[in-house]
Amino acid sequence: MKRIFILLGIMLLTIATVTGCNNGKQAVDTPKAEPVSLTIAAAASLQDAAQELKTIYTDKHPDIQITYTFASSGTLQKQIEEGAPADLFISAGKSQMDALVDKKLIKDDSRQNLLGNELVLIAKKDSNISSFEDLTDKSAAKISIGTPETVPAGKYAKETLTTMNLWDKVQPKLVMAKDVRQVLTYVETGNVDAGLVYRSDTVQMKESKIVATAPAGSSKPIVYPMAVIASSKHPQEAADFEAFLASDEAMQVFIKYGFTALPK
Repeated sequence: MKRIFILLGIMLLTIATVTGCNNGKQAVDTPKAEPVSLTIAAAASLQDAAQELKTIYTDKHPDIQITYTFASSGTLQKQIEEGAPADLFISAGKSQMDALVDKKLIKDDSRQNLLGNELVLIAKKDSNISSFEDLTDKSAAKISIGTPETVPAGKYAKETLTTMNLWDKVQPKLVMAKDVRQVLTYVETGNVDAGLVYRSDTVQMKESKIVATAPAGSSKPIVYPMAVIASSKHPQEAADFEAFLASDEAMQVFIKYGFTALPK
């Protein structure tokens, strides 16, 4: 009987040892998945909304890391053309996206229009400027817009001022900026007397006010297209994040920051 107990003990010990080895091997063979890092090239005017949306998304998808590159849409376009790593491009202008389409640098089937916006004239809170027409007065000695060739907001500003027959009159006063956020900074710090920015940029204004909104039809419609970059190493994850940005949940955040939803 004693011998039987000894044999049973040896058998149980052997089973426990084998089980332990198998569990240990399983832990070694199934390493934890590495997080996926996405780089989003986004127009400068998207900064505030984009940061909040990043938090919302990564809280739900802890395996995704999001890094933004903010700049003027023209600058981002050139960076992508030169091979800068990016997974998703969100432009503030159609022409920059079209240029990448022509060079087959984006996934055509991923392109979609995300948002709309409005162009507004801003000035310091104590400014006497109260309309676009006041830009011809002496009180508006310096006026800032984004460089029209690379900054969509600057292109819309030029179109608006041209439509209103003001471009030739104010051109000598213009101070060009690298992106729309620099225009806002120039006005906020008093380096210029007025500037044209998107309504979404005015959410963070502290020292300035909206003077006037660009008349309807004074420029081409302001539309933000987005698309997955063809060279993305994580096209599915980029497409998933793009789908989130186009969702009703994300749109409520965009609207909070002054953007407009496009008609469906």
